Amino acid sequence: MDIATLKALKPSEYEEAADGYRATGDMASTAKDTVENQISAGIRNQLKGDAADAALRELKELGKNFHYIQAECVLASTALNAFAMEMAAAKRRLEAALEDAQAAGCTVGADGSVSFPAGGKEVDGKVPEGGTVSASTSSTDATANAIEQQAIHQHPNPNFGKAIGFANRIGDALKEAADADAKWAPKLRALKADDDLKVSGKDWSDVKSDQDGVAQAGKTYLDSLPQPPQDGVPKENAAWWSGLTDEQKAAYISLRPDSVGKLDGLPSAVRDEANRIVLDETRARYQLELDSIPKPPANEWTYIHGGGGWASKVHTDEWMEWHKKYGERYEHLTKSLQGMNSIQERFDSTGKATDKDHKGLPEAYLLGFDAEGNGRAIVANGNPDTARHQAVYVPGTKSNLGNIDGDIGRMTSTWRVATDEADGQPVSTITWLGYDAPQDIVKDSPFRHYADDGAPAFNRFLDGLEASHTGETPPHRTVIGHSYGTTLVGSAADHGTLNADDVITAGSPGVTVPKAEHLDVPKGHVWNEEADGDVVPDIGRFGHGGTDWDGPWTVPSDERFGAKQMTTDTEGHSGYWDEGSDSLLNQALVVAGHGDDVELKEPTPTWKYTR
Repeated sequence: MDIATLKALKPSEYEEAADGYRATGDMASTAKDTVENQISAGIRNQLKGDAADAALRELKELGKNFHYIQAECVLASTALNAFAMEMAAAKRRLEAALEDAQAAGCTVGADGSVSFPAGGKEVDGKVPEGGTVSASTSSTDATANAIEQQAIHQHPNPNFGKAIGFANRIGDALKEAADADAKWAPKLRALKADDDLKVSGKDWSDVKSDQDGVAQAGKTYLDSLPQPPQDGVPKENAAWWSGLTDEQKAAYISLRPDSVGKLDGLPSAVRDEANRIVLDETRARYQLELDSIPKPPANEWTYIHGGGGWASKVHTDEWMEWHKKYGERYEHLTKSLQGMNSIQERFDSTGKATDKDHKGLPEAYLLGFDAEGNGRAIVANGNPDTARHQAVYVPGTKSNLGNIDGDIGRMTSTWRVATDEADGQPVSTITWLGYDAPQDIVKDSPFRHYADDGAPAFNRFLDGLEASHTGETPPHRTVIGHSYGTTLVGSAADHGTLNADDVITAGSPGVTVPKAEHLDVPKGHVWNEEADGDVVPDIGRFGHGGTDWDGPWTVPSDERFGAKQMTTDTEGHSGYWDEGSDSLLNQALVVAGHGDDVELKEPTPTWKYTR
């Protein structure tokens, strides 16, 4: 990098290019949404047959292409803005040094050398002559700096020291620009896509690599932007986001999609955009890793014959060796990918109707996603920010990313029936797997720390729905808990303020509090369902039921608790959302704001159990 090149460089041209890439990314995002939520949704809603299925397959690939273009273009935009910022800073430093040198009567050569005029006290009747100096390594070499400072102090011409300073400033500015150029050139080249027409798993894995590379190189740029509130509440998060420019928002989504996707209070469309990037990146990486692991041996089992003619079924040595080396990771990858595919299947079901009497499913929003551990995901049917009625469902024991399809299905069923009952008002139903649910009924579910640990996140999420809502009137919000999920709901009310208007508990083992009035909703707005053959409420009376000092353990099914008992025509612990059931209809009526139409039954007398 030389003076002429840096002086001629126009950072604004790179910023304009960044704007162009961001605009292209926005167009790709709009095209993706049109393909997935309008064209494909319309086909699912109106057409059937092989031709329709083939068209949907092609449209799905087209949507993936647009999403990839969106992600890469926004990354390119951010990289160009970061490069422009660093080059502009170097150019300002160069121009300031040149101006100061000129003001001091010095002349700067094309190579960065500085010529200084004669000056200082006369020596032997002569004014010390001028000269020419070049940049040194004084800024980075302590020894050279010491020698240089000694030479400056000893030189009879004071302009010598000034010239050295100007030369070093010029040299530092040129080096800064050269370093930025060398750093960003490979990062920008890496954003070049393959020359084929298919977006593969490797392409999405490369997006993550590109993201990490640009984030590392652009740390200075990202640090210069307004930072999100430290441990901010949803309203603070919302205010921070609304104060950002389009360029700054794009930078955060492109470089920190995982962080943006988790921020309660941000618009649902923003969280969805960020989380879908994380989902596609994660799915690609997981699939590539899974493909690299040897498949489990086909001969998993063998029999060992003992005395008396008995044989024991045991794993083969070959399988045991494979499992020791790969088993745990193989299982995690497989189950996680199963859950990710379930989320994608919900995306691909937009517009689909169960029959001619029902509306097609609305577009889905991914409001949270993390594949680590048991995995977490938050999936909404319809946009919560514009919905008049919101329902947030918390699943219970054994819930994890791998089996989230059933929990998503329960809320799609609730959306369909609630929408039928909502008098034309928009409804959004949300599956909230935002906590580490207990995975074993015997070993884990008796302990309430899973609920207590997850309750703060649930409260923040509900407050976030409040902060991001854009409707003219506040939404009517219903919280639905199933099984251990009701325990988390109760803990959220017990340890904070449950931001809800109605609470529905189904198959509840107890909500940690003894009375419905402790659930932070108006009197008469706590509802409960207990199906025939569901033993969980009975077990809960000895575990998660609430109690006050003068009474027994109580669960929502008990009369003493004070919940309204809805008629329940399903059986067992998992049928509360069966299609066509009164159990589902009654929940949907509450969600749609028609609690007065719910059919009620008599509560169960409180057990006379004394501890």
